[in-house]
Amino acid sequence: MWRSLASNMLTILSVLLFLLAGLILWGKSQYVAEGPLETAICLQVERGSNMTRVSRALEEQGAVTSGTIFRLGADYTEKSGSLKAGSFLVREGTSMEGIVDQITRGGASTCGTEILYRVGVTRTIVEVRELNPATLTFEEKAEFNIADEEAPEIYEEKRAERDTRYRLSLAEGVTSWQVVEALKSMDVLSGDVPNRPPEGMLAPDSYEISPGTARQAILAQMQEKQQLRINATWESRQEGLPLDSPEEMLILASIIEKETGVPEERGQVASVFVNRLNQGMRLQTDPTVIYGVTKGEGVLGRGLRQSELRRITPWNTYVIDGLPPTPIANPGLASLQAAVAPAETDYVFFVADGSGGHAFAETLEEHNRNVAKWRQIEADRQNSGN
Repeated sequence: MWRSLASNMLTILSVLLFLLAGLILWGKSQYVAEGPLETAICLQVERGSNMTRVSRALEEQGAVTSGTIFRLGADYTEKSGSLKAGSFLVREGTSMEGIVDQITRGGASTCGTEILYRVGVTRTIVEVRELNPATLTFEEKAEFNIADEEAPEIYEEKRAERDTRYRLSLAEGVTSWQVVEALKSMDVLSGDVPNRPPEGMLAPDSYEISPGTARQAILAQMQEKQQLRINATWESRQEGLPLDSPEEMLILASIIEKETGVPEERGQVASVFVNRLNQGMRLQTDPTVIYGVTKGEGVLGRGLRQSELRRITPWNTYVIDGLPPTPIANPGLASLQAAVAPAETDYVFFVADGSGGHAFAETLEEHNRNVAKWRQIEADRQNSGN
């Protein structure tokens, strides 16, 4: 009898162990399998929260099939104690394993509110925007000019939220003075700027920032990125260019940047200046004259006067030969690349064509016709009041 009972107990135990092993394997497969989400969501993890609360929120939003398996998986992988506060974008089909990895890895929030500081040539705009997880696009909630408009209430509200992200976007063609002044106006940053960075040495790009970031640290990051771009671009330069150094490349790139806002034209504009340098012609480009007037501090805000076109400054390429002594702005990567790989043309002239772009010419006669067309366009616009 005892032998039969022991045998039955062993059988039952074996079955239980088999079922337990199967349950563990099933739970593991559920943990790593594609999740049930059909549309991305923003998962808010509050400071001081725990895996139990997070698992309940995920169940309510239909992101996991089982909160229990989610918690057990986090415990088994020893990640339960590494939960990070923030707002996380959980994409459709993300597994429980993937979600645990997201909310324990740390780093900047990937969803929710973003405050974007756009440093442009004429002004610095602040945008408060929210990421729509369904479309993965930002929806603007507020916008204001940081220099002369009062910050809206939502800006202050979002500044107080811990998971708000901050980004700084630097436009191509801004001057170093404009960048420094913009950084000074951003109350999210800290510290002084004892010295203005050299013109041309700040990389136009997008930068992640956080409250309390030192202004000088951001400028150092911009300078490091620009130096890397300069080094790489100079190494890739074409043979036979009338440029003797990376510094001259940077100067030419800054002129290209200021001369056209049409990306497809950069190579042609570069070819005009390279052809002029090769032929010993003066560059005769208005942006250099403007820089001689403003020194990059602010926007001229009007047309150039004849006296300014004739005035001798180190940057006035109507009266000096070759390149000016310094860049006239901070060029982007595309303009740097255009400076060392210009289009192969015989163009030595260009003028606005009325469409936002330019008309290029190989001869003075052709150029004069293009100029006449442009003047007629200007006259027509004035007559129509546009």
